[in-house]
Amino acid sequence: MKKRLSEHGRKLALIAVLAPLSALFIYVALRSGPLAPVPVTVATVETRSITPALFGVGTVEARYTYRIGPTVAGRVKRVDVHVGDSVRSGQLLGEMDPVDLDERVVGQEAALKRAEAAVLAAEAQVRDNSARLSYADAQAKRYEKLLPTGAISQSAFDATRQELQVAEAGLASAGANLNAALQEKARVRSERGGIAKQRANLRLVAPVDGLVAAREADPGTTLVAGQSVIEIIDPKSLWINTRFNQLGSSGLRLGPRALLRRSGASGGAFGGRGD
Repeated sequence: MKKRLSEHGRKLALIAVLAPLSALFIYVALRSGPLAPVPVTVATVETRSITPALFGVGTVEARYTYRIGPTVAGRVKRVDVHVGDSVRSGQLLGEMDPVDLDERVVGQEAALKRAEAAVLAAEAQVRDNSARLSYADAQAKRYEKLLPTGAISQSAFDATRQELQVAEAGLASAGANLNAALQEKARVRSERGGIAKQRANLRLVAPVDGLVAAREADPGTTLVAGQSVIEIIDPKSLWINTRFNQLGSSGLRLGPRALLRRSGASGGAFGGRGD
């Protein structure tokens, strides 16, 4: 009797183990096995032309690139923009160290004021000598009329003639001084303008509206003449230089629409046209 009960318990235990396994097998067979339902994709039938799609990797390039830098050797004083900034035409992007140009401009301003004062003094000297000449000429003409009458002596007449010659020489000297003062004024003004242009050339100014593509030097960097500090591109003239596999390039032609996607985590997609 006990032996029959023991066999009956073993059968029940075996059934308890096999029943879940059988159920699991049936579930798996119905979900992913050969008895699983076949997925069906439903689509609306429509008529359209089929065009091949090509994939390629390329780089962004710009038709117009502007490299802004100093015209003479110097040290970068400051740079006010960073890569990716949009700039406007005429915007100040940075500046080179002027060294002593500011002091030289002040010195030339003082020299120009001295030259202007010298011109004023020379003009006054010309007016003074011109008045002396007019007076000496009038005296000489009057004495010339009085000499035949015997009212004056020959020596007095000769003295007036000498005074006339001295006045003429004084006016000529004053005119030469005025001319020299005017030339000095023009020279100083020209030098001041040249130094002012040198000072203005140290300002890094955007020539056009654009986008900062590169910042090639930081404050404190010493550059040679013509070396670039900032590179600006025209975003309206960008294109993608793309390379395609020649085996699958049979569908390439001018004008098709393109989907461009930037690489990296911040990459986005935007449309374009093939040229």
